[in-house]
Amino acid sequence: MNIDVLTLFPGWFDWFAEQRHVRNATEGGLRLEAVDLRATTPLGAGKVDDTPYGGGAGMVIRVDVVEAALAARYGGDPAEVRRGRRVIALAAGGRRFDDALATELAEEDGLTLLCGRYEGFDERVNEHLASDVISIGPYVLSGGELAAMVVCDAVIRKLPGALGHADSAVEESFSPALGGAPEYPHYTRPLEWRGHRVPDVLLSGNHAEIEAWRLARSGERRG
Repeated sequence: MNIDVLTLFPGWFDWFAEQRHVRNATEGGLRLEAVDLRATTPLGAGKVDDTPYGGGAGMVIRVDVVEAALAARYGGDPAEVRRGRRVIALAAGGRRFDDALATELAEEDGLTLLCGRYEGFDERVNEHLASDVISIGPYVLSGGELAAMVVCDAVIRKLPGALGHADSAVEESFSPALGGAPEYPHYTRPLEWRGHRVPDVLLSGNHAEIEAWRLARSGERRG
């Protein structure tokens, strides 16, 4: 898989790329690259935004800026890029990101994540350059960079070899193995802490009972 992140702050992703699971995936063939939107802007002095038509506070990232970045990265008609790879605009009003969508994206050969800023993108980016508009939750961030890291993290964890042990991703929160419910509670040493003891079933050695207990606790957390 290759993932391109188009952003005004490519340096933010240096830290992310050094995380262990990301490095594991990179060693397995992942290519993750942050691309500076300012580097190819058709406007002077690195400008990428403009005031919104109709008035209002804030600035909007221009459609021709994103168009130029896609053209420089992939060649050809930027509006056609989304026919060959998922081009995802990160915006508060998009489709809600969840584990099922992360699994879907992990099956792609290539992803392009578009990080908005200020008041977001000119709507024509979402409608005519992106294949998907995705939101990580019902709240507003200052830009799409953190959202892009969330999407990348959730997707990369699903790539072969990223977690080191294949079983690590089987019984995770919201996974099919748990019926989409949150993961069950975990305990480790000390056996007793301030009068709170590890549940006896986890000490029993009875794997069937342990599995049943875990599934029950997971189901309770669904709410």
